[in-house]
Amino acid sequence: MPEPAETIDGWYCLHDFRSIDWTSWKRVPEDERHQILAEFISMVEDWIDNEQKEEGSYALYSIVGQKADLMFMLLRPTMQELERIEKAFNQTRFAEYTIPAYSYISVVELGKYMFRGEGDPLEDPSVRERVFPILPKWEHICFYPMDKKREGDDNWYMMPAKERGQLMYGHGMVGRKYSGYVKQVITGSVGFDDWEWGVTLFAHDVIQFKKLVYEMRFDEASARFAQFGAFYVGNVLEKDAIADYFQV
Repeated sequence: MPEPAETIDGWYCLHDFRSIDWTSWKRVPEDERHQILAEFISMVEDWIDNEQKEEGSYALYSIVGQKADLMFMLLRPTMQELERIEKAFNQTRFAEYTIPAYSYISVVELGKYMFRGEGDPLEDPSVRERVFPILPKWEHICFYPMDKKREGDDNWYMMPAKERGQLMYGHGMVGRKYSGYVKQVITGSVGFDDWEWGVTLFAHDVIQFKKLVYEMRFDEASARFAQFGAFYVGNVLEKDAIADYFQV
């Protein structure tokens, strides 16, 4: 049996996508809308406080297109904490005007082949920065889930570990060309959700997503073995811009 890849695992991750019931929202009196949003903004402030304590991280984006309107990306040390946040949000008045569109459960991971040192990799500051990341609040986000193929000769899981490592090294070299332009967070979801990985990309210039994903398609690791789910693309929603976004 081929040797399974080992991973270094960090914070647990929830991607929560919501659509807004704009018809119902517009019927709410303006002063009541302000109160509802104040409660939601207070929750976002709690996420900010948590991030400043380096006990987790968050990202809040508006999604472009019909798949969803909002995306919350939350990182926490335990799955229980993610559940508490999800429950707390669902109990707000604001949640009454949202419709769950999609969600994804995973854990931030790094392949052990990326760690060249000795001892506990979680003692290495460069590793900790990657598996316990503070999410960037760059202008744009792109999220998509993916699998590795298990079809005929293109069965990723039947390949020797050395060959898989070589392919992923070449794959990573393509990504490094976009350093400074695209920030990537890889989360593993085998046993947690319907796909095997979640890929979250952040960029200042949204066109970099297209360039990176397109170039990756020509890399053998993607061309032969990658299968992709739906793509979600959006724009950063700062705390101070929430009220304007929901103005009707």
